[in-house]
Amino acid sequence: MLIVQKYGGTSVGSLERIENVAKRVAKTKEAGNDVVVVVSAMSGETNKLIDYAKHFSPTPSRRDMDLLLSSGERVTAALLSIALNEMGFPTVAMTGRQAGIVTDKSHTVARIEKINPEPMQNALKEGKIIVVAGFQGITEDGQVTTLGRGGSDLTAVAIAGALGADKCEIYSDVDGVYTTDPRIEPKAKKLDKISYDEMLELASLGAKVLQNRSVELAKKLGVVIEARSSFNDNPGTIITKEEDIMEKPLVSGIALDKNQARVSLRGVKDRPGIAAEIFKALANENINVDMIVQTIGEDGKTNLDFTVPQNELELVKKVMEQFKDEYEKVEYDPDVAKVSIVGVGMKSHSGVASKAFETMAKENINIEMISTSEIKISMIIDEKYGELAVRALHAAYELDK
Repeated sequence: MLIVQKYGGTSVGSLERIENVAKRVAKTKEAGNDVVVVVSAMSGETNKLIDYAKHFSPTPSRRDMDLLLSSGERVTAALLSIALNEMGFPTVAMTGRQAGIVTDKSHTVARIEKINPEPMQNALKEGKIIVVAGFQGITEDGQVTTLGRGGSDLTAVAIAGALGADKCEIYSDVDGVYTTDPRIEPKAKKLDKISYDEMLELASLGAKVLQNRSVELAKKLGVVIEARSSFNDNPGTIITKEEDIMEKPLVSGIALDKNQARVSLRGVKDRPGIAAEIFKALANENINVDMIVQTIGEDGKTNLDFTVPQNELELVKKVMEQFKDEYEKVEYDPDVAKVSIVGVGMKSHSGVASKAFETMAKENINIEMISTSEIKISMIIDEKYGELAVRALHAAYELDK
């Protein structure tokens, strides 16, 4: 089998931890597998490099930042390769460039355009373990780029797709995907399998196990992911196609996102195109609008509510100033949370939504906004009831069974 393994910053956070990773990689190789390893920078390293740059300039050029930040992963890759070679396992370390990863020209947030797998295929033919520096690539004209947040996961999935790997194991300090955050609900259970679509919903709703860009890419390339912990040998959670999951649970998980704020526009002039103008102005500032509810008012007026990330609220207020002649008043509520229920089983079962609303009513939690998709129900509630809502819904759908 060909296995791609990715190790995050905490997994390679010290020399002892890099040694542990080396032992784990060696064990995979000894079991008769070909192995490609993708590594992040040691935890804290990237922030340290950013601080170094900020010492000289508050706004360093993005090109220089890419050159600087890509060095963190290279250090880890080289150290892991040195450790494995010393243990008697022929290993070669590669930068993004040497691994054939070609990206577009968007410095600090580049997208992978293609991978030339030949250098890696040649090394694998020679029986070598390959250690690739994650989070980076190179443009057609030779500029170093980085892939933005979660970039090493993306590197691992893209390499697994390019090499036709049997599996892509993503190692972190979490040993899989849980029915909800175990810190909120200790009865949360680890899922054996979850579909790409459910994982995408959970990732975009704040589940920190995997970045949604890497799940999207895995779905597109048909790469099977296993999310595992680098600190134990427990099996993880397999993320795969929906048709490869026999038992489709009604609800797979409950997610809570506290980084939410609600914007309520009252008495908006009800004319064609006003909503388009408002949301275009927000999009131009790269503000991510999530839930939108419009209610028809009276006398040619309408009410418009939407949610945005809490940390972007000040920017939203500036944008809303531009439209102050278009509405009677605006209210901002930063103390809201979004609780969501996710499950592919919802497609074929009725009653999931009514159970959610009944559960909230029993706990005297008021639902301010609701949005649904084929496999998700999201509700905006008062932030102080967020964790109570998660525990109540987790019990209502018997996710602890």
